[in-house]
Amino acid sequence: MIRYNKHKRALRIFLIINALVLFGQVSAQQNNQPFFKTYQVAGKVHMLQAPNAGGNIGVFSGEDGVLLIDDRFDQDTAALLEAVAAITDKKIEFLVNTHIHPDHIGGNNNLAAHGVLILAHDSVRLRMLKELRIPRRGGITFPQPPEAARPVITYSDAISFHLNGEEVRIFLAPPAHTDGDSFVYFTGSDVLHLGDVFRTNMYPIIDKFNGGSFLGMIEAMGIAIGMAGPNTKVIPGHGEGFTDRAGMLEVHDLLTTIRDRVQILIDQGSSLEQILAAAPTADLDERWGQVPSWNAADLLPIVFQELSE
Repeated sequence: MIRYNKHKRALRIFLIINALVLFGQVSAQQNNQPFFKTYQVAGKVHMLQAPNAGGNIGVFSGEDGVLLIDDRFDQDTAALLEAVAAITDKKIEFLVNTHIHPDHIGGNNNLAAHGVLILAHDSVRLRMLKELRIPRRGGITFPQPPEAARPVITYSDAISFHLNGEEVRIFLAPPAHTDGDSFVYFTGSDVLHLGDVFRTNMYPIIDKFNGGSFLGMIEAMGIAIGMAGPNTKVIPGHGEGFTDRAGMLEVHDLLTTIRDRVQILIDQGSSLEQILAAAPTADLDERWGQVPSWNAADLLPIVFQELSE
């Protein structure tokens, strides 16, 4: 009975998310606006962003075809194909999933039916062989993705594409948002897509159900910052528009500030309850804590646990 109730709760939340996405699509159509907002990031890379829940999509296009980074929800596929067609008349050849969450892999099944080849880290495929659990107040369970939605090519550490006249490097980040996060670097265009390791609109989500780590996220962000030059553009997994090295430094500073403040309280002998009562992120909440489903109350226990181990 407990398992049945969890599934009912998950289904209810999933339907709410879908309703919000569909509402955004209908609203855009009523206003004669495309569902996706398209940004020219740099070189051959575009970014697609929709006005509601769901990850940002990278589009790398040229004479050899299109490589996508993530694909949001299944009901977004038609709008996604329309947005890509407005950028190029070339076929979508490849799709890279940056991690396991449904708002980044939800269109896999549809794109596979269009002949798109799907790639991801080994961990992503392994986690697709069972139900998906994501970190929303106790965890939400989603059904196992269909076989066609699974990556057909996986990699343990890194893989490179030589496409559209430049090299695209895809490599595993340290455990951060999950244990299967991939960074994508378009070398010629000088663009990084960091998936949900990097968000510009909220506190970082650490998915402990899928191997995530707060301290690993600090390490992963340090790697990305070290790769970036003065002209590098960066696509976040969530957040308005794209950014640059300064945007990554802002998030890295946020992470290290939270770490250091919690560490000081731990060194003083504070319990988790006392740390939460002390509100060490109070001055940060207005900027980073405005998403009701994940805020400092969700993040601080994870930070406390990792620093106490």
